[in-house]
Amino acid sequence: MDARDFIKIGMSAERMLVVPPERTVGHFVPHMPMVYATPMMILEMEMASGDAIRDHLQPGWVTVGTEVDIRHLAATAVGATVRTTAKVIAVERRVIRFEVEAFDDKRRIGEGRHARGLVNVEAFTKRLGAG
Repeated sequence: MDARDFIKIGMSAERMLVVPPERTVGHFVPHMPMVYATPMMILEMEMASGDAIRDHLQPGWVTVGTEVDIRHLAATAVGATVRTTAKVIAVERRVIRFEVEAFDDKRRIGEGRHARGLVNVEAFTKRLGAG
């Protein structure tokens, strides 16, 4: 399977999230501020990237995150709306590369690059011994 046959540069997606307490640093680490946690922002970036291409994948195929190069630029409080975007910037045989960004009501709060690998679910599961 070659991703270049069906994934195109420029494909994109956007996700919206109202930051809940469960996605803050303070939720995971006692005595830390109740602000949007970097790993949770990266999660939304990965999910937006998957959303951008999911409908174009062949049956039995998925993508998994393989690389992240992210900068968290600003703190965001509980209750703020975060918009996360992902856009395909390069397509290799089995790797799709994305430019990702996150914004709150006032500014860009995160930016970077993310890569996802194309995986056949059946073969992947067998390799892990989980199938």
